[in-house]
Amino acid sequence: MPKSSQKKTEPCTGNKAPGRPRCPEAHEKILKSAYEMLLEVGFNDLTIEGIAARAGVGKPTIYRRWSNKARLVIDAFLAETSPELSFPDTGKVKEDIRLQMYRLVNLMNSPRGQVIATIIGGGQADSEVIDAFLSNWLFPRREDCSKVIKKGMEREEIRTDVDIESVIDALYSPLFYRLLLKHGLLTEEFVDEIISIVMSGLDKS
Repeated sequence: MPKSSQKKTEPCTGNKAPGRPRCPEAHEKILKSAYEMLLEVGFNDLTIEGIAARAGVGKPTIYRRWSNKARLVIDAFLAETSPELSFPDTGKVKEDIRLQMYRLVNLMNSPRGQVIATIIGGGQADSEVIDAFLSNWLFPRREDCSKVIKKGMEREEIRTDVDIESVIDALYSPLFYRLLLKHGLLTEEFVDEIISIVMSGLDKS
């Protein structure tokens, strides 16, 4: 049988095994199954075989969409957590960031926080894992924060002569530090302290 010329898109027509979901449904089932199993067994014990079985698809269906387990897991995690981590639009940059950081702390204090810690830890010895985490989860979050900070600069709420990437590091690194080392609590009060220290340095004189 001749191969399709569209290699990146799996056709949704043609013969399918009975009971197998169609393409859009398959995609959603794979993400949902990956996320559920991630919470149940953890990243290290999660397998493509297990995800495929729960989703009711074949392994080739998964590998046509994701090159490895790490990218699938991060996509699944992102699909479930993105709405929770969105930035509000209060009209004030400090409050937008504060409220979003509250949401991140809430997520980190749930079982999903351990998932993030495990992925980051595993990524130290596996470049595919950390690359997937950075490109699919962390960088999009940083880009969202960058847009909020730029709006604050445009509204002349904060200084414009600062490096935005450094500001993001100063705000969020303490949260990941406590998540990974567990030497202190992740609380809204801790977020308030970070905001007070970092944002005071951004106030226009």
